[in-house]
Amino acid sequence: MLHLEIVTPEKKVFSDKVADVYLPGADGEIGVLDLHAALVTTLAAGELRYQKDGNSHELAIGSGFAEISDDKIIILTDMALGEKEIDEAAAQAAIERAEEQLKSFEHNENLEEFTHLQGLIAQNLAKLNLKRKRRN
Repeated sequence: MLHLEIVTPEKKVFSDKVADVYLPGADGEIGVLDLHAALVTTLAAGELRYQKDGNSHELAIGSGFAEISDDKIIILTDMALGEKEIDEAAAQAAIERAEEQLKSFEHNENLEEFTHLQGLIAQNLAKLNLKRKRRN
C-alpha cells in the first residue's frame, strides 16, 4: 500500500493509504504502484486517479510537483477538486474569458501574464473534463 498526500496552499486535501495512483505528469501520465523507484517530477493540470478499498477516485488537479518514494507519494498542487466541487458553468466562463484575453495578447507583452492565462485554461479544462466524464 502507498501513502498518498495531496496538499494545496489552502489545506491538506487527502492523506490515506491507497493501492495505486495515476498522475498527470508534465510529459504524460505516470502510474505509481507500491515500491516505485524514487522520483521527483512536475505535474500538469489534469486528472489524478487512485484506488482505495477497491473503489476508484478522481480529482482534477492543477500544476505542481510530486515526490515519490518506496511507499509514499506527496503531491503539491495549486488545485485539487472532486467532481462535486466543480462548477461547470464557472469553469467554462473562465476558459472563455482567458481565451478572449489571449486573442488580444501581443507577443511583446508580459510573458508572465501569457503563461498565467494558459495555466488558467489548463486548470479549467481539467475541471471540465472530470465533470463531463463523471456525467457521461
